[in-house]
Amino acid sequence: MALRFSHPLRHSVFFPSPLNKSLRICKISAVNPSPRPIETHKLVLEVKEKLEREHPSLPVGRNGRDDEDMILWFLKDRKFRVEDAVTKLTRAIKWRQEFRVSELSEESVKSIAGTGEAYLHHFNDVTGRPVLVVVASKHFPAKQDPNESEKLCVFLIEKALSKLPPGKEEILGIFDLREFRTENGDILFLKFLIDVFYTNYPKRLGQVLFVDAPFVFRPIWQLVKPWLKSYASLVRFCSVDTLRKEYFTDETLPAEFRS
Repeated sequence: MALRFSHPLRHSVFFPSPLNKSLRICKISAVNPSPRPIETHKLVLEVKEKLEREHPSLPVGRNGRDDEDMILWFLKDRKFRVEDAVTKLTRAIKWRQEFRVSELSEESVKSIAGTGEAYLHHFNDVTGRPVLVVVASKHFPAKQDPNESEKLCVFLIEKALSKLPPGKEEILGIFDLREFRTENGDILFLKFLIDVFYTNYPKRLGQVLFVDAPFVFRPIWQLVKPWLKSYASLVRFCSVDTLRKEYFTDETLPAEFRS
């Protein structure tokens, strides 16, 4: 896909029964609740004011320092810690400026998109998540401009997020590893992809499917897995058959997985 990276701490407390001398077990969950809506709005305003005061040069508007939806998302990611949210959000907004995310368009990525190495699927999966597909066998890092592949990646993430249905917050990533060969391997691009999602699109990636991964992919996975840390739990190795049965209907399945 939603996954959570922390779990409530559970304690078992024993109380003697007044009716008999046996023991009853009562489980108490110690959970740090999320702030109430009014408190949450106050935290959003606090972040907004700090960004205006400490980083006035940052842009405003959609995906800017005064975008309250974006501020709230980063607050959630940082467990509502204001200083942490300000730090991460500042970095993300600066990255958007430097990468010129707002200038990306169908035309600007037309050439690299034409290779078919990655695309946004027309249909969502069975849970309603937009689907990004990477066809690894069509990616050739020795022949393709890495900057163009990175632009295509970010453009597709932005496009997927713009198509989130109401109530949905995450996207599904599919790596089609059929016919993958060593010349398709690209550690630098995978590192870029991990950094982009962790730093600039936190918790937007609900799940990653590695479909029919061949033996030659294993060394790459062993290199990449430590970078993912807890996010490695998002990765699932699966077959085409599993993809068909669990993630799509006959009508919504991507064409290349039909036969």
